[in-house]
Amino acid sequence: MRKQPDIHLNLNVRGLPLSATLAINEISNDLIRQGKPVTKLGLGQSPFPVPRVVEEELKVNAHQKDYLPVAGLRELRGAVADYHHRSHGISAAPENILIGPGSKELMFILQLVYYGDLVIPTPSWVSYAPQAHIIGRHIHWLETEAKNQWKVTPECIEDLCHKDPNKPRLLILNYPANPHGYTYSEKELKALARKLKKYKVLVLSDEIYSELDYDGSHVSIAQFYSEGTIISSGLSKWCGAGGWRLGTFAFPNNLDWLMSAMSTVASETFTSTAAPIQYAAVRAFMGGLEIERYLANSRRILHCLAEAIVTRMNNAGFDLTMPDGAFYIFPDFSPFKSELHNRGIHTSQQLVEAILQETGVAMLPGVSFGRPANELTVRIAFVDFDGARALTAAEQVPLDQTLDDDFAVMHGGGCISGIEKVIQWLTSPDSFSEN
Repeated sequence: MRKQPDIHLNLNVRGLPLSATLAINEISNDLIRQGKPVTKLGLGQSPFPVPRVVEEELKVNAHQKDYLPVAGLRELRGAVADYHHRSHGISAAPENILIGPGSKELMFILQLVYYGDLVIPTPSWVSYAPQAHIIGRHIHWLETEAKNQWKVTPECIEDLCHKDPNKPRLLILNYPANPHGYTYSEKELKALARKLKKYKVLVLSDEIYSELDYDGSHVSIAQFYSEGTIISSGLSKWCGAGGWRLGTFAFPNNLDWLMSAMSTVASETFTSTAAPIQYAAVRAFMGGLEIERYLANSRRILHCLAEAIVTRMNNAGFDLTMPDGAFYIFPDFSPFKSELHNRGIHTSQQLVEAILQETGVAMLPGVSFGRPANELTVRIAFVDFDGARALTAAEQVPLDQTLDDDFAVMHGGGCISGIEKVIQWLTSPDSFSEN
C-alpha cells in the first residue's frame, strides 16, 4: 500500500481555498478549453488595453535589469506623489510613497506589520479577509445595508468603537467599491472622517478604481483625514495593466514608522518591483492628453454598459440602483427566491453554479464577499468585451455625448448577451432545460 505523504501546513492556511476571483477565471478557462461557451463575468480584469504611450515606455525600458530601491524608483515615487496632488488635492511627498508588485502584496504586508483589528465592510473584495486569516489577525465585519448602497456610516464606526475607544483598528475603505460599484459623496466622506478621527482608526483607502468613477469626480477621504489615511492605488484597473503587477501606497508624514516597517518586510520578501514596469509606470502616473482621453472614453463605455445591464435587470424584476464607477454590479436575486427554492437553489453558491452549468455565464456568489450564504446576492463583473474595439468606436462619438444602448449592444460583447441569458434562465427556465 502506498504511504500517504506527511503534510505539515500552517494552521492558518489549512483548508484555505484559491482566491474566488482567480478560481472562477481558471474554471471558466478550463470550460472554454473543453469547447464549452462561457461568458466571463467573474474575474474583475480590465478589458481595456494599456494606453499606447505607457506600453511604448515599457518597450523602451525593457533593458532595465538592476535591482531598484525597496521603496521604489525615485522618479516613480515622485510621479505618484504628483498624481495624488494633481488628481485628489493630496500633499503626498515622494519619500512617503511605497511601490510594490501589486497593491494586493502591499495590503498583505500592511496587515502583517500593523498590530490591530482589521475592520472590513460587508460586502467587500474577496482577498481582504483571507489575508488577515493567513496572518492570524482578528477580523471585525462591519455590517452595511443594501438600502444605503452598502456604505460605511459614522453610526457604524460609533457602534464599533465606543465601548473600546483606544483599541487599534485598521479599516479598509474601498470606493468605487468592488463588488458593487457605489462610491461616497464629499459630504459622506467628511462625516465619516470626523468619526474615524475621533477614534483614531487607521484607514486604508483602497482607491484602485478612483479613475473609473463615471463622473470623473472621485474624492479621497485623505482630504479630510490626512493623518490617518493611507491611499492605495496601482495600474491594474484604470490603466488596464493587471498582469504588470504594480501597486502604490501613499502615506502621511506621521505614519513614516509604518512605511518603514513595511519597507523592512519588503526587503526580505519581494525585494523590489520589476524595473521595466516601474519605469513605464512613471509615464502612466504623469498623465497627459492621451491618457486623459483614454480614461474619459473608458468611463463612458463602462457607464453605458452599467446602464444597459441595470435597465434590463430592473425590467426583469430586480431592484438595482446604478453604480457610480468601476465595472461591477451586485444584484440580489431575492425577488425570484420562491422560484429558485423550487429549483433546489437556496444559497448564492448554488445559484452561481447552476447559472454557469445551465447558461455558461460565470459570476461570483455573494458569500465570497462576506455576505451570508443564504443571501442570494451575486457579483457581476461586466468585463467580457473587446476593450480596444470599444475604445476605437467611442473615439468616433464626441466626448460631450453619452453612449447609448445601441452602443452597449454592439460593443458590449458577452456582458449584454450574458445578462440576457441569465434573465431568460430566471423567467423562462424551460427554454434552457430543453437545450
